[in-house]
Amino acid sequence: MPSVIDLRSDTVTHPTDAMRRAMAAAPLGDDVFGDDPTVNELEARAAALLGKEAGLFVASGTMGNLVSLIAHLPRGHEAIAGESTHTVVDEAGGHAVVAGATIRALPERPDGTMDPGRLADAWRDPDDLHEPITGLVVIENTHAHSGGRPLTVEYTRAVAAIAHERGVPLHVDGARFFNAVVALGVTPAELAGPADTVTFCLSKGLSTPIGSVVVGPAAFIARARRARKLVGGGMRQVGVLAAAGLVALGNGPDGTIARLADDHANARRLAEGLAALDAVRSPGGIAQPSEGRLDASRAVTNFVLFRVDRDRSRFLAELDAAGVLMVPYANGSIRAVTHRGITAGDIDRVVETVDAILKGTRPSPAPEPAPTAA
Repeated sequence: MPSVIDLRSDTVTHPTDAMRRAMAAAPLGDDVFGDDPTVNELEARAAALLGKEAGLFVASGTMGNLVSLIAHLPRGHEAIAGESTHTVVDEAGGHAVVAGATIRALPERPDGTMDPGRLADAWRDPDDLHEPITGLVVIENTHAHSGGRPLTVEYTRAVAAIAHERGVPLHVDGARFFNAVVALGVTPAELAGPADTVTFCLSKGLSTPIGSVVVGPAAFIARARRARKLVGGGMRQVGVLAAAGLVALGNGPDGTIARLADDHANARRLAEGLAALDAVRSPGGIAQPSEGRLDASRAVTNFVLFRVDRDRSRFLAELDAAGVLMVPYANGSIRAVTHRGITAGDIDRVVETVDAILKGTRPSPAPEPAPTAA
């Protein structure tokens, strides 16, 4: 069959050969009893890498955010977050359904940040019985709906200062935290430093099959561990998965943090190629609010958002038929996400395919994949 270029998400990555070997050889125990040595090592490494006291391995980024909300917020309290962040729009209302918390959603700017003045004014009056009590601030880094923009250390520090001045912690939904680290050229501890707690995904650009890690103070992690059990996230011999995370976070050639720069370069290459096509437009919304052509300079991590001058569903179906997969996104836009396994040659083929579809010509057939050695 022809090869498929899958740009739907970086969650489609498969584990590396080094990860598969580590998974097969991992020493195991029962994580609910706290005696899976591989999980314990992963949690300790993640905490040290981000400069926090302790860590907790969870099944997904959504679970990481949910157990963090439960651990941070008494029922009936409120978090403040950007109106398009994952916690607000993409987690099935878990903050309300499970954590029993409300969210005060603030507008965001084109760089994915909230205005500090509006943030400071968003605190509820704890003496007014009509209002919930503000108990947490949440930011998302990278910020997906702005086009995967990385939020800087300085911004994180400014938000943390506002929160801490009022006695409230800052949680970072860092699903693509390491994309931000690489794009900004900072260390994980520098970017995580101002925040009280951070969750990051292992199963996106870092290429592990499953899992995220929450890091923060030891007392918080103890509460989050109880919350993980409450939502059904207590896992047993899960070191077979944690082993892949240890490889991903390693410093050697098998680690997958530094290589995220390749994904960023491929996303910029894709954005530049698409921006040169007449029928490709700005994605709209906060990702690129101005009308007109796509601004390729906004592709600084692994997201490319754009619109086309034709029916989106039909365009995506024609892309699919040509062996290129993307997904519909906010404001009538289309999202393409680069990741491990996507090459510069793949990007060139994608641009050629998009161009052919938009011009109404037949795209070149996808090349057959190279044969695998017996």
